[in-house]
Amino acid sequence: MKSNVAKWIRKMKKYHKWPGIVVSLFALLFAFSGIILNHRDLISSVDISRKWMPPGYQYDNWNLSAVRSSLPIGKDSLLVYGNIGIWMGTKGLSEFRDCNHGFPNGIDMRKIYSIVKFRDKLVAGTHFGVFTNSLVPSNWMQFQMPKGEERISDLTVKGDSLLILTRNYLYCTTDLIHLQKLTIPPKPGYNRQATLFLTLWKLHSGELFGFAGMLFVDLLGFVLIFLSITGLLHFLFPKLISRLKRSNRSFSGTLTAKKWNLKWHNLIGYVFAIFLLLNTTAGMFLRPPLLIPISSAQVGIIPYSDLDTGNPWQDKLRRILWNRETGRFLIYTSDGFFFADQNLSRELYQSYNQPNISIMGCNVLESMGGNSYLVGSFSGLFVWNTVAGTVLDYYTGMAAETPHDLSRPVGQNMVAGFVQDCEGKKYWIDYNRGAISTNGASAFPPMPKKVLLNSQISLWNAALEIHTGRIFEHLVGPLYLLYVPLMGFTVLIVLISGFMVWWLAYRKH
Repeated sequence: MKSNVAKWIRKMKKYHKWPGIVVSLFALLFAFSGIILNHRDLISSVDISRKWMPPGYQYDNWNLSAVRSSLPIGKDSLLVYGNIGIWMGTKGLSEFRDCNHGFPNGIDMRKIYSIVKFRDKLVAGTHFGVFTNSLVPSNWMQFQMPKGEERISDLTVKGDSLLILTRNYLYCTTDLIHLQKLTIPPKPGYNRQATLFLTLWKLHSGELFGFAGMLFVDLLGFVLIFLSITGLLHFLFPKLISRLKRSNRSFSGTLTAKKWNLKWHNLIGYVFAIFLLLNTTAGMFLRPPLLIPISSAQVGIIPYSDLDTGNPWQDKLRRILWNRETGRFLIYTSDGFFFADQNLSRELYQSYNQPNISIMGCNVLESMGGNSYLVGSFSGLFVWNTVAGTVLDYYTGMAAETPHDLSRPVGQNMVAGFVQDCEGKKYWIDYNRGAISTNGASAFPPMPKKVLLNSQISLWNAALEIHTGRIFEHLVGPLYLLYVPLMGFTVLIVLISGFMVWWLAYRKH
């Protein structure tokens, strides 16, 4: 019996030691970047020059979602906006003027999702709130939103009303002073469920249990850092002690440090093992390929969690467009497209044969007149007639093919935005290739140097690239998609084997 236990201990030590050494550096990257990601508000003003980032992170031809859309504000004045903030192009887009004055410091604070004209104002919806400006851009002024509703998804104008869509609710204002929350009816057959993806996302960040949950996940990050460092030290201590012995130097202090290091490595490890296992497993399913099979799965809402609000659209609202010709709203959510009447008084309904939208979301939603819409995402660009139920590929004019599997979350054309200049020329924005003319006849002007110099990458976004493994894409190509599941699986092996070693060898002590 004892020999079997000893055999198991030796085997578990092997599984704990060598995978642990390999994964420790990556575990440190996961932990440090995860803690940063959990506190976007605190570090949103911190930027990093893109020249310090690996190849592929430098802007070229308005790529990397630099531009999301445009808004004409004069005969020869066009606002282009997106991740670079807001710039006004004039003289046929040969000159660009910085229109970001008034936004808080940091490129992350001027991540623009939508701009509309409302009365005598420009209104911009950003990741951190609503901002207003005069029609001749000067300084942006922040419009107060309810606490927790600062992340704006979209804006649309209906008559004398401005509608502000957040991730959770729809708000209406007629004077940019008073704000009214509107009730969006639930979708047909709503049964108080949330997507498994969203549940795991909030579990992984700790948001599922509010700010206290986020702090606990931060603690898990520090625990992972501690275990990684003490694990490497435990591997190095015997070598250091042997070197001290050979040189006839005292090693009692080092031996004491080794025992202290092992004691706390074991203690902290077994106390937090189950939480680290759960958090690591949740994180593995938030990135392809493990994300793909769960992307459409629904689960019950966990009682008393952040999702248990009674709001059927909690964290699901993404885009909204009022169509004056048809007298109805088109609302895009994480559950698909829905139509609503002008008063939001009747049950929402879905149109059949909807365009295929990438799991990364809808980046283009524009009316083409009547019942036709231009819809774009990383799955492509489509012309959708909601009455005829036809979905045409924008590039070929042929009927769009419906994907038969979920093996690829992006299409050949990764549409990040769409721009129409003052002369009516149209350009679609590919995430990787940048601005491309729809007819191939005219090229979009190159990015001016002053735009490049003022368009850094935020610390939060840099941390996201590290946390998801995309920062290694230039080294391994598409194989970077396996980074999260492989590293996660290795961490699970190390955690389980380490717990088994403690249970079999150290528990009694």
